[in-house]
Amino acid sequence: MSDSTTYGDPLTALLARVRHCELCAGQLPLGARPVLQMDSRARILIAAQAPGRKVHETGIPFNDASGDRLRTWLGISREVFYDARQVALVPMGFCYPGTGTSGDLPPRPECARVWHGELLPHLQHLQLTLVIGQYARAYHLPAEAGTLTEVVHAWRENWPNRILLPHPSPRNNLWLKRNPWFEKELIPALQARVAEVLAQDR
Repeated sequence: MSDSTTYGDPLTALLARVRHCELCAGQLPLGARPVLQMDSRARILIAAQAPGRKVHETGIPFNDASGDRLRTWLGISREVFYDARQVALVPMGFCYPGTGTSGDLPPRPECARVWHGELLPHLQHLQLTLVIGQYARAYHLPAEAGTLTEVVHAWRENWPNRILLPHPSPRNNLWLKRNPWFEKELIPALQARVAEVLAQDR
């Protein structure tokens, strides 16, 4: 997994600044370790929430059970997933926020406020944005009303450029069981759309 920005690309310097960010280090239980993946040529943006503990330890985004499920949903290999020229991974929070009583804490708000406005304009070739979870939804789909389930179920309204997904965490197994339409209807369409985007000539 690497960022494949070319020499002289202004994104390279920006990413270096992001990876050395310690803006909220004092509020992070394991300290600052920003984790993201970007290249200005990427066609797909995955906008999720924040790294978990395992991702913090390895420095590799979605290097956990959630990532395994997400790659299955997308129908792509680890090799494609970690090719920054194809897939950008820009979560709402770049560092592990810690664990609360019912899972990881919300992403720190500083990342979106300080960095997203600089980072996202570099993604000029996006064909598809995958919005994962409620915090990413609030930022990337602010006009969408209803519960997360209702907005996911209405996925055709933002098709084919933006799709809201539930978090692929094992904690959402019950949600998946209660909403079988997600894997029967949305996932096949999503896999076809991902394949279509990745097959396009650069």
